[in-house]
Order: sequence, then structure tokens, then C-alpha cells
Amino acid sequence: MTAGSARRVGVVTVGRSDYGHLRPVLEAVRRAPDLELLLFVAGMHLASEFGLTVRDIEADGFPISARVEMLGGGDTPEAVAAATGRGVTGFGEAFARVRPDLLVVLGDRFEMLAAAVAALPFALPVVHIHGGEVSEGAMDNQIRHAITKLAHLHFASAEPHARRIAAMGEEPWRIYTVGAPGLDRLATTEPLSRAALARELGLPEAGPWLLVTFHPVTLEYRDTAAHIDELLAAIEKTDGFIVITYPNADTSGRLIVERIEEFAGRHPRRCRLAKSLGERLYLSLLGHADLMIGNSSSGLIEAPSFGLPVVNVGARQRGRLRGANVIDVEPSREDILRGIEAAQAPAFRARARAAANPYGDGRAAPRIVEVLRAIPIDARLVQKRFRD
Repeated sequence: MTAGSARRVGVVTVGRSDYGHLRPVLEAVRRAPDLELLLFVAGMHLASEFGLTVRDIEADGFPISARVEMLGGGDTPEAVAAATGRGVTGFGEAFARVRPDLLVVLGDRFEMLAAAVAALPFALPVVHIHGGEVSEGAMDNQIRHAITKLAHLHFASAEPHARRIAAMGEEPWRIYTVGAPGLDRLATTEPLSRAALARELGLPEAGPWLLVTFHPVTLEYRDTAAHIDELLAAIEKTDGFIVITYPNADTSGRLIVERIEEFAGRHPRRCRLAKSLGERLYLSLLGHADLMIGNSSSGLIEAPSFGLPVVNVGARQRGRLRGANVIDVEPSREDILRGIEAAQAPAFRARARAAANPYGDGRAAPRIVEVLRAIPIDARLVQKRFRD
């Protein structure tokens, strides 16, 4: 970076699971007069089976600096390992070509890990958002902590997460508690009315509406068939209309796709499938749905801001900070049905509406960009010390 030139901030996005959280940061970087945004798009964004969501990025007007093809044709452990290797190679080639000054990654996807590993030989400082969290049922847990050790700056979503990052030996001056940037969207996204959303989704306006998002529990991937079968068996016994979103590109994810497509085929009147709802539709649905069921982090991070009751199924999010809107259940149809009944109780719904979101105040992106503009990019930043 030459004197007086704009600081080149690379940002990695690999799918709908991170793009919504990153979008406020992307907008804030783009607005900063002394920053230049370099967007690296990879993973699920470039795959038609996950909705080819790179088109959403293009529609939002963000220029794409590089596209990194990673995913192959399978979701076995071998295929995920191979995709990670392709990602390291692809990101390395992209960084050599584009040369960012800083690299921003978010969360815990294997695609993000590939980008952080590729940055290492370039002495490219890595900025990690949403580190220090825990999701014990998924390999994401180890990936998130691995990225923490590869990263040079940490933007934590809550104080307990910042303390955990420090406990991993990271120096305190590298750690900032800013909140979850995905919540910044809530103040700037105009939600659809219930009637308009019903038309968009092809649902009756009356409801009730159930939002179902279920991903493989990657440390229990051999049990994926049993997990999704139990979930769908429980949902089949509920009243109301169901919107099911597709899973991420995780081990055994295609098995979930097969099961939900078969379920929707048997219940065409009351079930809708969505590869990708897009930001406005999804946030509007969080506002109008009566209940969320599954194991998405969205139930813990965004849903509390809407007072939306969430039945969190199984181990994927075990250990993650949660608000008063969440009921945890085992992946059995009986336990899921008990959770659904409890979540629909008026007293629980009232508690969910009244509780604060533990992930911040919705002003994370300006805090992040303030640091990105001011932090010296020097030997102190790049050469990490372990703090005992």
C-alpha cells in the first residue's frame, strides 16, 4: 500500500449463510473514502444447486474481484476435504493476482478456512468476524477456532466470545466486541407486509407459518437420515403452512435435500421449498412466521430481534449463546413435538417478544470499518504473539 492510496480490503463470501451478515460491512467499506472493496466470491454462491446466489451479489451492485470455484459433485467427507484443497489453491491464485492489504472472513465454514490458510504465506493480515463462539455438534466449531489462530484481528459478537478468544492466547489489543453485523440489516431492510409475503411465497395469508431450516450435524453426519426423518415426521403432525430452506454444502447435505423434496412432493398444498429466499424475503419471513424449527444459527442470532420462537433441534448449535426465544430439543419426533407445543404457548411467546437480543445493538459494521481504516498494517499486526 503506497502513501495516500486507498487501503484495499478483501472480503470473502461463500454462500447465503455469510452474505447477509457481511452485507452491512460491505456497504460500509464501499462508502469509506479511504478504503477499496475487493470481493472474493466462492463456494455455494457459484453453484446452481444452492440457488446461484452470486446473482444476488451482482444485483446489489458489488463488483466481484475474483470467483473461486471450490465445490465438486459430492458431499462425502472426501469431497469436502477436496473442496477445501481446491479453495486454498484458488484463493492463493486470487490473492497473488489482486493483492488485498487486509482480508475479512466471517464465521466457520470450511470455505472460509481455505481462504485464511491461503492468506498465510502472503503475510496477509486476516480479520475474523464471529470468532470465539461455540457450536459443539459441527466441525464448524474446530474451523472457527482454527481461523481464530490464523487471524490477526477479531471482531466478536458478544463479550463472552471476546473472552474466549483471549483465552485462546490472542492479545487483547487485537480483540474488539462489536456485535453481530447481520443485525445491522434490520434497521435498513424494509420488510414486506404479510399479504405481500404470502403472495411471494404462494402461501395463504392466514397461516400459521412454520419456517424450517435444517443442516447436517457434521460431527454426526452418519445420523443425518435419522435426524431429518424425525424432524419431518414431527412437522407432518403440525398444523399450518411450511417453508423449508435448503441446507448448506455440508457432509450429507444432499441427503437432506432428497428428504425435503420428497416431503414437499407429498404435501404440495402446505409446503414450499426455497433454495435461497434472498435477504428481504428471509428477514420478512422472520418477522411474520409463527415459529422457526431446525438448527440454523439464524434462530439464535437474528430471530431474537423479531421475538420469533425457535425450536432448536439437536447438537449443531450446542454451546452457542442463545436468547429467551429458544427451546432446545433432541432430534426425536416426540421431543420436537413437545418443543413445538411449548414454543406456541402464549407465555413463552410473550417472553420471546420481550427479551433482548444477546448479539448486540445492530451497529456493528461502523465499528468494524472504523478499525479497518485506522489499524496500522505493520510488523506488530502480522507477527503474532501468544499471550499466556
